[in-house]
Amino acid sequence: MAVFETVAVAFWAMLPAYVPNNAAVLAGGGRPIDGGREWNGRRILGDGKTWRGTAVGTLAGAVLALVLNAVGGDVGAALGVSLPEFPVPVVLALPFGAMLGDILASFLKRRTGRERGAAFPGVDQLDFVVVSLALAAAVAPGWFREVFLWDVLFVVLVITPILHVATNAIAYTLGLKDEPW
Repeated sequence: MAVFETVAVAFWAMLPAYVPNNAAVLAGGGRPIDGGREWNGRRILGDGKTWRGTAVGTLAGAVLALVLNAVGGDVGAALGVSLPEFPVPVVLALPFGAMLGDILASFLKRRTGRERGAAFPGVDQLDFVVVSLALAAAVAPGWFREVFLWDVLFVVLVITPILHVATNAIAYTLGLKDEPW
């Protein structure tokens, strides 16, 4: 696969996982998933992980995947690349996996003594990627093996931290986030 095509496929295939956490921030607030409960004197997840944010984030990513399916042929033709189509299980797995990855990262943050919003380098940038890819591989293994070749996975692991840092900095500048990471 040529470099341009590899980057295009990686970005396209991950878009439904890239959007959910941003949509959850925009949805803002609501009832915390952990209901305010603590474990060993620390919140289980914290106020930042809400049912509304999880639902809105998952829905936003799923809708985006369906839109990408609708326009993929035309966009691929315009770019001169073959872009993947998302089967229904993946339409849900990528965005829900992204939200679940972020929830699991919050759990790890609380267990390691980090407060809400504290930086957790590496985990903050890749938590949602690892879980969304694992969930997509579990629900559609053939599709996953066809789309996420080694070069595509490499690009995802390289561009995701860059995109994550950039979008968080923008959200911070716009006042949508309290921290720039």
